[in-house]
Amino acid sequence: MPDLIRIEHDNGVVTYQSPLLRAVGVPHGFTTRIGGVSSPPYASLNLVSLINDPEADANTRVAENFRRVRKALGCRQHIRVQVNQVHGREVWRPPSEPIRPVDAPRADAIATDRAGLLLMVRVADCVPVLLSDKNGRVVSAVHAGWRGVIAGVVASAVDALTSLSEMQPSGLVAAVGPCIQVERFEVGQEVVKAFQDAGLGHAVRQDDTWTKHHIDIQAAVIHQLDQAGVPCNQIDRTGLCTFAQADDFFSHRRDQGKTGRQAALIAIKPE
Repeated sequence: MPDLIRIEHDNGVVTYQSPLLRAVGVPHGFTTRIGGVSSPPYASLNLVSLINDPEADANTRVAENFRRVRKALGCRQHIRVQVNQVHGREVWRPPSEPIRPVDAPRADAIATDRAGLLLMVRVADCVPVLLSDKNGRVVSAVHAGWRGVIAGVVASAVDALTSLSEMQPSGLVAAVGPCIQVERFEVGQEVVKAFQDAGLGHAVRQDDTWTKHHIDIQAAVIHQLDQAGVPCNQIDRTGLCTFAQADDFFSHRRDQGKTGRQAALIAIKPE
């Protein structure tokens, strides 16, 4: 499939978007660190959760960053919906009324068929996944770290969308966003074993130049989408690496935790 498309918005925000999701017509984007107002080491489009990391960045700067992203995506009037990400498999179906960030449930995916909601997950090396049916009437945003991949969050999100839309997974399209790529994702034996035990041993890589095994977590997510019934030719993906491309992306591993967050955002197709 085609790679994600880099979009430079009029207000300076830079996102990556999926050709498949653009064809459906759903507002969406994978943000970068470009186009915000935060200061180093959070420069500049930091979309961190201040509930979990209140000292990371001033609330006014993060709020302005979100304002810019919503404008870039054409979603200034949408209610932003988030979850307290815990590296699990739970999918939340939000109500139509606003939920305070402090009251956000513990989950790693969000699914909806409600207009006016902008679903969002945060990442800084983990895999962001956006899904929609081909009509743009049901959408989902997924945070897939390695523990969430093992737990089955990808299949949970597909199940949630098929339940909402009463359609088969073959009627969905997906986009897998920028994440840590295999060359940078060195892991210990406990992670290797977890992937093997989950039937994802094909995502474990070894190379003569590496001292440890590496995980191709993007390949694992694409495999799980395919196994859940989403055809491979309906999945956009990218070779962008959050670790290697420091000018474009935050990376928890590269920056040893002292870093901001990107976001993956999606809303249903406007009427």
